[in-house]
Amino acid sequence: MDKLRKKVSWKVLFLGLVGVNGLFLILFLVFLLWPVSQSNIPEKEFIEDVSGAEFTVQSSKQNLNALVNGYVNKLLKDKDDKYFVEFDEDVHLLGSFEAFQTDIPFSIILQPAVQENGDLILRPTEMSLGLLQLPKRRILDYVKKNTPTPEWIEIDPKNELIYIAVTQMEVKSNFKVKVQQFDLKNDKISFRIKVPNETLGL
Repeated sequence: MDKLRKKVSWKVLFLGLVGVNGLFLILFLVFLLWPVSQSNIPEKEFIEDVSGAEFTVQSSKQNLNALVNGYVNKLLKDKDDKYFVEFDEDVHLLGSFEAFQTDIPFSIILQPAVQENGDLILRPTEMSLGLLQLPKRRILDYVKKNTPTPEWIEIDPKNELIYIAVTQMEVKSNFKVKVQQFDLKNDKISFRIKVPNETLGL
């Protein structure tokens, strides 16, 4: 009788394990094959179209780290999810979010490229979600759905990029900003800031 019970228990455990593995396999395949989210890249704006005075501001990776992460912390102050941006020779986006009552870490290394109007495009070169090395589109789509971002940042899984519309940032006093140089390897970072005439009462 004991032998029979042990045999039945072993079979139940085995079938349960197979079922759980099968469920995870199905979820994984659905995740891979599910269509990616549609993105709306903002139309490019040019601060030159606004009348006003322009100034050049020089920065550094250290200053940019403090500024960007201060903004991220303010954006996520009421959220459990935490993210961190690090400017090294590339842009590193690190963080985690909760799924199935588990913290899933992600890591994305991005290469920046300045656009002709002063916006910034970040293209992923390396990325991971937990222990999985998934296609870039899948990870970007997952991050897009689980990461709060302002309107001027668009995650585009289909084209495998993150578009940062710097020229459309909401800045106090209606200042307009564009990226002039973004050379992380040589730590040469500069911005053009335009002060519209209407802000000065002109």
